[in-house]
Amino acid sequence: MGLVAVVGAACAGTRPERGGAADVPPPPAAWEPLVGEYVRDGVVLLLLERGDTLRIVTDSTPEVAVAAGRGDTLAGVSDPARLWVVVRDSASTVAGLRDASGVWERRDPGEPVFRIVPRRAVSELRREARTAVPPTETPDLLPPDLVDVQALDSTIHLDVRYASANNFLGEPVYASARAYLQRPAAEALVRAHRGLAAAGYGLLIHDAYRPWHISWVFWEATADSLRRFVADPTQGSRHNRGAAVDLTLYDLATGKPVTMPSGYDEFSARAHPGYPGGTSRQRWLRDLLRGAMEAQGFRVYEYEWWHFDFGGWERYPILNVPPEELGENG
Repeated sequence: MGLVAVVGAACAGTRPERGGAADVPPPPAAWEPLVGEYVRDGVVLLLLERGDTLRIVTDSTPEVAVAAGRGDTLAGVSDPARLWVVVRDSASTVAGLRDASGVWERRDPGEPVFRIVPRRAVSELRREARTAVPPTETPDLLPPDLVDVQALDSTIHLDVRYASANNFLGEPVYASARAYLQRPAAEALVRAHRGLAAAGYGLLIHDAYRPWHISWVFWEATADSLRRFVADPTQGSRHNRGAAVDLTLYDLATGKPVTMPSGYDEFSARAHPGYPGGTSRQRWLRDLLRGAMEAQGFRVYEYEWWHFDFGGWERYPILNVPPEELGENG
């Protein structure tokens, strides 16, 4: 068993923990370096924060509330004799947890932007993608009406990752940083954005409409074991139809993106919308985003907290026009 089992057991049937406009404060600063994932013999231990308490859970053990003791010691709240000692490296960085059975090594989440090693060179795949042909569809689909989201509301922020090297491939695949959606989806997105203002947040878009040939590149570049995080081009993606959006929140007061339980496009269990790890604040922000989007007719994707599909996405055709070739109004 692994982290997916932990997540599945902890999250089965769960809904967002909290909602509304009442913000959740961050945990004590001393806790933040401790919260994370630890591994021993292929088993994952989560050290998370919930309800103002640090908690530990593994694949095979129930959740245990722990409290900081003297020095770098964590003790079970209901069983103080049960101890975990924080292991630090030469730079005093948290490197693991030691219990009576040995050391759990901290699993570093990696770089701020998740990367894969493409199965083939991205430049080669992009050349081949120009001659690839999208799947044939029935003719009774709605005519596309893609609109520039920022043309509807300029206070929606953009950080279009695929227009830069700041993405899981490490290379830009778009020539311009714009975000287009089918008009009903774009209008619903604006409503979600404006509704979030009461809580002090706005929307920041990482991706929206994605031409089909880019989905083909993603699929061909990604290992089989990670393909649940990318769309099968033989089916076409909801992004290809202009009816899906990848996004997060930004703080209206500072203009900065918030911290979520995982980074964008991170191919790990931390990306699941029900992932129980991290801090209460991170999970609250993730659930605030989900609540705002689902109230306007979007649905979160089961593997990615940032990916939302608009209802009725299947009524739109698969499109293959590069974003830079779209006009101001689609």
